[in-house]
Amino acid sequence: MQQITEQQILALAPNPAAGANGKKISQKGGFVRLEKSADDTFFLGECQGSGKSNYITTADFVEPDAPVFRCSCPSRQFPCKHSLALLYEIMAGKSFKDCEIPEDILKKREKKRLKEEKAAQAENPASQTDKGDDTTSKPEGKSVSAAKSAKSGAAARTRKRKKQLEGLALTEKMVRELLDAGLGTMGGATLSTYKELSKQLGDYYLPGPQRLLNRLILEIEAFQEDQREVHYEKALAVLEKLWALVKKSTAYLQEKLENKEEELDASPLYEELGGVWKLSELEALGSSRKDAHLLQLAFWVEYEEARREYIDIGCWLDMDTGEICLSCNYRPVKALKYVKQEDSLFGAVSISSMQIYPGEGTRRVRWEHGTVAEVTKEQLATVRTFAAESVAAEAKAAKNYLKNAMSAPVLYRLIAFEQIGRIGETPVLADKNGATIYLGDCPDKEPTLQRLHLLTDRKLLENQVLLGGFYYDAVSKRLLFWPLSIVTEEGIVRLLY
Repeated sequence: MQQITEQQILALAPNPAAGANGKKISQKGGFVRLEKSADDTFFLGECQGSGKSNYITTADFVEPDAPVFRCSCPSRQFPCKHSLALLYEIMAGKSFKDCEIPEDILKKREKKRLKEEKAAQAENPASQTDKGDDTTSKPEGKSVSAAKSAKSGAAARTRKRKKQLEGLALTEKMVRELLDAGLGTMGGATLSTYKELSKQLGDYYLPGPQRLLNRLILEIEAFQEDQREVHYEKALAVLEKLWALVKKSTAYLQEKLENKEEELDASPLYEELGGVWKLSELEALGSSRKDAHLLQLAFWVEYEEARREYIDIGCWLDMDTGEICLSCNYRPVKALKYVKQEDSLFGAVSISSMQIYPGEGTRRVRWEHGTVAEVTKEQLATVRTFAAESVAAEAKAAKNYLKNAMSAPVLYRLIAFEQIGRIGETPVLADKNGATIYLGDCPDKEPTLQRLHLLTDRKLLENQVLLGGFYYDAVSKRLLFWPLSIVTEEGIVRLLY
């Protein structure tokens, strides 16, 4: 039988309600027939439903990390509650009669295999010609067509880069004018001009600078409304990053054009300008790893007004390297009903192939399929060994990282602490050397300090490991640490989940 945990089922569910409904169907004995193939790759269930006829739901595990679900019910959720209920039946170890794998399932498997094979060949056409010296195996017409396509693609990339340089020049002019006049003058007709420029940046293939400009406009509008200095400080930070992005990207694109470089490289500027990495591109750059093992330590959802989208963020520990990494699921407001919202995952994930995005600091990762298992005490012990023991050393490294205008605003770290207490009214973390760091709620993120204060078990505040994020607080002019989770020998206490 397939080994399935409830964590895996909930991770597959399109929403919490679907998972709960699937569990109820299983618990109430909703299935009148259960069958499986001899090799445990195919499972079938006949489930009583609200319609006149029972629903037939199947789960195909020919690829264990990416099961395929099918159901005859009219639900538009995927997988539906009946498919999830079938998984609960498997998890519960219910009795399944042996059956043959239906012919239509075998045909679908073969069709999928051929499609993946064709896609692989399309991504790596050299593999079709590097098999010996048979130069006649590929028709000459196709070679000519491929050459024309490559030439056309190169010309398109050149045009795009020239267009991007035009847009960056306009943005640089705007930034110079704004710096000369001062942020306080950005209002009225001037503000409408910059809003118009923001719209135009989309035509210049610059969604990255466009988002920064939108964020700048939002902060200036807020400052003009309430005159709070915090908006002025945030606007300056955004302006500084926009300026750095314009200057570095201009040099980067000019060098690409001068050297006639057509291939993608691992520069983070590609994504900062608004490019979207394909998993296959990251793999081709060598920015991937096989057989990765991650443990989620925290989870939260942010809303970014400048992007008009929600971002589901998972904060993970790479159990092989000890590095903290992030997974991001972007859900545009205009497409919320089409994009599944991610949720907390209280398990350890084994991933056959994980892609790692270019950059520094807390790297972003992504994968398509993974298997979830319960977290063991041995794994918790491993997590604790990865924690830094010197607050002073981590704070120094964080300062050096955060002072770069192009850096992310938060650097996530695991820190071993001797005690979490207070200095006056300010919460503070102290390590075994007596070094301290003030704790704070990171601006524009969900507050956690109050939850930290509500912990009744004082043992959680002594000799444990804390996951958090270093950030620079513009109000207090200090480097602070945003607490997220406490890792003990027994489990993970999440302040965000």
